[in-house]
Amino acid sequence: MLEAQAGLPITQKQAQRTPADVCERLTVHADVVTALRGKVLSASRGRQLAEQFRVLSAPSRLRLLAALELAELCVCDLAALLDMTPSAVSHQLRILRQAGLVDYSRRGKEVYYHLTDHPALEALRQLQNTS
Repeated sequence: MLEAQAGLPITQKQAQRTPADVCERLTVHADVVTALRGKVLSASRGRQLAEQFRVLSAPSRLRLLAALELAELCVCDLAALLDMTPSAVSHQLRILRQAGLVDYSRRGKEVYYHLTDHPALEALRQLQNTS
Protein backbone atom coordinates (compact mmCIF):
# COMPACT_ATOMS: atom_id res chain seq x y z
CA MET A 1 0.00 0.00 0.00
CA LEU A 2 1.10 3.53 -0.67
CA GLU A 3 0.47 6.47 1.61
CA ALA A 4 -1.50 9.51 0.49
CA GLN A 5 -0.73 12.94 1.91
CA ALA A 6 -3.19 12.63 4.80
CA GLY A 7 -1.71 9.30 5.79
CA LEU A 8 -4.61 7.12 4.61
CA PRO A 9 -3.60 4.10 2.50
CA ILE A 10 -4.27 3.96 -1.23
CA THR A 11 -4.02 0.87 -3.39
CA GLN A 12 -1.46 0.32 -6.12
CA LYS A 13 -4.29 0.30 -8.66
CA GLN A 14 -5.45 3.73 -7.47
CA ALA A 15 -1.91 5.07 -7.81
CA GLN A 16 -1.53 3.76 -11.39
CA ARG A 17 -4.63 5.40 -12.92
CA THR A 18 -4.14 7.78 -15.78
CA PRO A 19 -4.08 11.47 -14.87
CA ALA A 20 -7.33 12.06 -16.79
CA ASP A 21 -9.44 10.21 -14.23
CA VAL A 22 -7.80 11.24 -10.94
CA CYS A 23 -6.58 14.39 -9.26
CA GLU A 24 -3.11 15.54 -10.29
CA ARG A 25 -2.02 15.46 -6.67
CA LEU A 26 -3.14 12.36 -4.79
CA THR A 27 -4.57 13.66 -1.52
CA VAL A 28 -7.02 11.93 0.79
CA HIS A 29 -9.10 14.43 2.74
CA ALA A 30 -9.28 12.46 5.99
CA ASP A 31 -11.88 14.75 7.56
CA VAL A 32 -14.28 14.24 4.65
CA VAL A 33 -13.68 10.48 4.49
CA THR A 34 -14.14 10.12 8.24
CA ALA A 35 -17.36 12.17 8.23
CA LEU A 36 -18.88 10.12 5.38
CA ARG A 37 -17.64 6.64 6.30
CA GLY A 38 -20.76 5.67 8.29
CA LYS A 39 -23.14 7.29 5.82
CA VAL A 40 -22.06 5.64 2.57
CA LEU A 41 -24.08 2.70 1.28
CA SER A 42 -22.71 -0.50 2.81
CA ALA A 43 -21.67 -3.38 0.60
CA SER A 44 -24.42 -5.63 2.03
CA ARG A 45 -27.13 -2.99 1.50
CA GLY A 46 -25.78 -2.40 -2.02
CA ARG A 47 -26.17 -6.12 -2.78
CA GLN A 48 -29.69 -6.07 -1.31
CA LEU A 49 -30.73 -3.08 -3.44
CA ALA A 50 -29.16 -4.60 -6.55
CA GLU A 51 -31.23 -7.75 -6.00
CA GLN A 52 -34.41 -5.69 -5.65
CA PHE A 53 -33.64 -3.84 -8.87
CA ARG A 54 -32.91 -7.17 -10.58
CA VAL A 55 -36.38 -8.33 -9.62
CA LEU A 56 -37.81 -5.13 -11.10
CA SER A 57 -35.82 -5.47 -14.32
CA ALA A 58 -38.20 -7.89 -16.07
CA PRO A 59 -40.88 -6.19 -18.20
CA SER A 60 -43.49 -8.83 -17.33
CA ARG A 61 -42.98 -8.23 -13.60
CA LEU A 62 -43.22 -4.47 -14.09
CA ARG A 63 -46.48 -4.95 -15.99
CA LEU A 64 -47.84 -7.14 -13.19
CA LEU A 65 -46.94 -4.51 -10.61
CA ALA A 66 -48.58 -1.80 -12.72
CA ALA A 67 -51.76 -3.86 -13.01
CA LEU A 68 -51.80 -4.52 -9.27
CA GLU A 69 -51.37 -0.80 -8.70
CA LEU A 70 -54.83 -0.43 -10.25
CA ALA A 71 -56.64 -3.24 -8.43
CA GLU A 72 -56.30 -6.41 -6.41
CA LEU A 73 -56.48 -9.21 -9.00
CA CYS A 74 -56.41 -12.99 -9.25
CA VAL A 75 -54.02 -14.90 -11.49
CA CYS A 76 -56.68 -15.56 -14.13
CA ASP A 77 -57.59 -11.86 -14.34
CA LEU A 78 -53.93 -10.85 -14.53
CA ALA A 79 -53.30 -13.41 -17.28
CA ALA A 80 -56.24 -12.15 -19.35
CA LEU A 81 -55.40 -8.50 -18.75
CA LEU A 82 -51.72 -8.85 -19.68
CA ASP A 83 -52.16 -11.51 -22.39
CA MET A 84 -49.99 -14.00 -20.51
CA THR A 85 -50.58 -17.60 -19.51
CA PRO A 86 -51.71 -18.27 -15.93
CA SER A 87 -48.55 -20.35 -15.48
CA ALA A 88 -46.30 -17.43 -16.53
CA VAL A 89 -48.22 -15.05 -14.26
CA SER A 90 -47.90 -17.45 -11.31
CA HIS A 91 -44.16 -17.81 -11.89
CA GLN A 92 -43.60 -14.04 -11.98
CA LEU A 93 -45.84 -13.49 -8.95
CA ARG A 94 -43.83 -16.05 -6.99
CA ILE A 95 -40.66 -14.02 -7.67
CA LEU A 96 -42.41 -10.78 -6.70
CA ARG A 97 -43.77 -12.39 -3.54
CA GLN A 98 -40.33 -13.69 -2.54
CA ALA A 99 -38.99 -10.15 -2.99
CA GLY A 100 -41.73 -8.82 -0.70
CA LEU A 101 -43.35 -6.70 -3.41
CA VAL A 102 -46.70 -8.49 -3.55
CA ASP A 103 -48.80 -10.55 -1.20
CA TYR A 104 -52.03 -12.47 -1.56
CA SER A 105 -55.24 -13.19 0.25
CA ARG A 106 -57.48 -16.21 -0.22
CA ARG A 107 -61.23 -15.80 -0.66
CA GLY A 108 -62.83 -19.18 -0.80
CA LYS A 109 -61.23 -20.95 -3.75
CA GLU A 110 -59.78 -17.77 -5.27
CA VAL A 111 -56.48 -16.08 -4.48
CA TYR A 112 -56.13 -12.33 -4.99
CA TYR A 113 -52.80 -10.54 -5.25
CA HIS A 114 -52.07 -7.02 -4.06
CA LEU A 115 -49.06 -4.76 -3.65
CA THR A 116 -47.26 -4.47 -0.34
CA ASP A 117 -45.90 -1.29 1.22
CA HIS A 118 -42.39 -2.09 -0.01
CA PRO A 119 -40.16 1.02 -0.43
CA ALA A 120 -39.07 -0.12 -3.90
CA LEU A 121 -42.66 0.30 -5.09
CA GLU A 122 -42.65 3.98 -4.17
CA ALA A 123 -39.46 4.45 -6.19
CA LEU A 124 -41.13 2.62 -9.08
CA ARG A 125 -44.18 4.90 -8.84
CA GLN A 126 -41.95 7.96 -8.98
CA LEU A 127 -40.13 6.60 -12.03
CA GLN A 128 -43.45 5.86 -13.74
CA ASN A 129 -44.61 9.44 -13.17
CA THR A 130 -41.48 10.95 -14.73
CA SER A 131 -41.91 9.36 -18.14
